[in-house]
Amino acid sequence: MDWLSDPGYWHSRLVFTRALALIYLVAFTVALTQFRPLLGERGLTPIPRFLARVPFRRSPSLFSWRYSDRLFAGVCWVGIALSALTLVGVPDRLPLAGWMLVWFALWALYLSIVNVGQTWYGFGWETLLLEAGFLAIFLGPAHVAPPVLVLWLLRWLLFRLEFGAGLIKMRGDRCWRDLTCLEHHHETQPMPGPLSWYFHHLPKPLHKVEVVVNHAMQLVLVFGLLLPQPVASVAALLVIITQGYLVVSGNFSWLNALTLVLAIPVLDGRWLDAVVPVDPPTDLSSPAWHQVLTIALTALVAVLSVGPVRNLLSKRQAMNASFEPLHLVNTYGAFGSITRVRHEVVLSGTDDPAPGPETVWREYEFKAKPGDVHRRPPQIAPYHLRLDWLMWFVAINPGYGDRWLVPLLVRLLEGDRATLKLLRSSPFPPQAPPRWVRASVYRYRYTTPAERRATGAWWTRRHVNDLVRPMSLESSPSRAR
Repeated sequence: MDWLSDPGYWHSRLVFTRALALIYLVAFTVALTQFRPLLGERGLTPIPRFLARVPFRRSPSLFSWRYSDRLFAGVCWVGIALSALTLVGVPDRLPLAGWMLVWFALWALYLSIVNVGQTWYGFGWETLLLEAGFLAIFLGPAHVAPPVLVLWLLRWLLFRLEFGAGLIKMRGDRCWRDLTCLEHHHETQPMPGPLSWYFHHLPKPLHKVEVVVNHAMQLVLVFGLLLPQPVASVAALLVIITQGYLVVSGNFSWLNALTLVLAIPVLDGRWLDAVVPVDPPTDLSSPAWHQVLTIALTALVAVLSVGPVRNLLSKRQAMNASFEPLHLVNTYGAFGSITRVRHEVVLSGTDDPAPGPETVWREYEFKAKPGDVHRRPPQIAPYHLRLDWLMWFVAINPGYGDRWLVPLLVRLLEGDRATLKLLRSSPFPPQAPPRWVRASVYRYRYTTPAERRATGAWWTRRHVNDLVRPMSLESSPSRAR
């Protein structure tokens, strides 16, 4: 069954697996550095409470049998270690079964985190990493010939990702059809980047060009991924270019980076020969049992693709949904609607024992989301700041914070060190927390070029209302546990 392997994709597989290992490394690092204040035993939405009400069959996880913060940290450290070893190519020296075990461990460990991550892990790039990571289990190490069927399954994943994103836009906000969405998006996107201000101030005709190129890529050229070479390679290269554009225009965690990485195994390996100074072995193996596994995997993905395909064809297309708890084949999409106005929730505190009109409120600064109008938006992606992202959702709909916003304010009143580490800066030291805190909503907009020259500010803002009125430990409706 020689047709089940193709040595021509050896370099493509090598670059893809190393790049995917790097994204795994980022993902496990994010989990390790942020889980305690968000999900830990004293977190805003504690994992033990979640496990008490959600059975294993609905959300399978290693933590279903036992949870502790120490165990969670251990899972993250094992994931980091395996990712780092994979990044430098150690599993390529193992037998095929050893390679598969390493990649299975990466997938199972991250699945265990996502399935208890609740709202903090409700993003499409989490399931995208799991789906890509599951397929990578079957790609094989450097001494095994690249399996054709798995390479095609990765193409199928990339096609669904891009085409789903294109369809959700055309079925969603009218501004995608009249080509005006990007007149707003660069300003109102969740996490603007260092160049987003400049992208926002591009001439309106160029914004229309941006939208046309997006539609052309996601709705037309994407079909080239399913065609023979060299058409597939050209389509993959266009995906890499367009995703690179998105990487520099905003911060979307590892969504764009992983989409770009998924295009690599579509490339004809000969395109990478000149830039990857490693020669493949002359005697690539292709064990029969591995070929049988890839056939079985293809059949499984075909069956599980029924739900996502129906969703793609549905007028009520769901965005970023899973159809089974292992997240093996999912549906994707982004920005079906675009906000026209940017609101931000600003947290502040005071030492005043009885706040009044003359009270001076001092603000907490987040690591990436807009706050100080003179601070340039930083480059964060592919790292992911989960609290910053959820605060953007709360500004759009306060219901997103029903379970955790007040507990977050209580943590600030307590001077909780783990919570303060999620922030860029606090106006109050942990040993002297504020007496009162509040959450206020501000309307933000980018400065014009003239305003920026005059003030040095990237944003202007005005107060809209108070989302959470001043509260103290004594007056809080609930104390975080």
